[in-house]
Formats: sequence, structure tokens, C-alpha cells
Amino acid sequence: MPDIAFTDVAPVVPVRDLDAALERYRRLGFTARAHDGPQAYGFVERGSVSMHLSEWSEHDPLRTGAVVYLYVSDADAVHAEWAASGVEGRFVEPSDTPYGLREFTYVDADGTAHRVGSPAGS
Repeated sequence: MPDIAFTDVAPVVPVRDLDAALERYRRLGFTARAHDGPQAYGFVERGSVSMHLSEWSEHDPLRTGAVVYLYVSDADAVHAEWAASGVEGRFVEPSDTPYGLREFTYVDADGTAHRVGSPAGS
């Protein structure tokens, strides 16, 4: 079997309103842009993290929400930054996990759960 390198991943997250989602990610500190084409599709990036956003008329946050896990250097600092941004959604406070991470969860208006973690004690 040849040695094949996997070099990156970009989850595709469903959203109900692409423009609103792009603005939400901007408020969370991401660079956000819409795809220049007929589809309502966008890209968000922060550091080496990249996600794609796909507007989907059948998206129901209670049935088709996504989960992404973001590894960061300081989960507490990200939580403070995001909580202060005024974005709509629900935040779960940071806590230490039994698996050695400090993490929190942010669930946005589209039902995407952003689990954000850093090494405990960092």
C-alpha cells in the first residue's frame, strides 16, 4: 500500500442563513468569506482551523446540527473572548475533563456544537 499523507480536514457545517453564519464567525474571530458562485457556501478560518459552511433550506438545528472539536492553546481565553462577543447561542462553562483537557462548549443558533479544548493546566 502506498504511503499516502492526509494533510488537512475541513468539516462542512450546515447553516440556515449563510450571511448570518459568516457574521457570527467573524464575531468569534474567524476570517469569513462567501464562495463566489451560485451556491450559498462559505469558508471560515482561524489559525490553522478551517470550516466550510453550507446553507441548506432543510437544515433543522434540532435534527441536523453538527459537532466540531477545536483544539486551542487556551480554552479559558477562547471562552472569555467568545462569551464577550455577544453572539447568539448557549455556552457551557469551561471545566477539566477526565481525559486531560480543559474544555467548554458553545452551541450556535444553527445547532452546531463547538467543543473547544486545550491541555488541562495550560
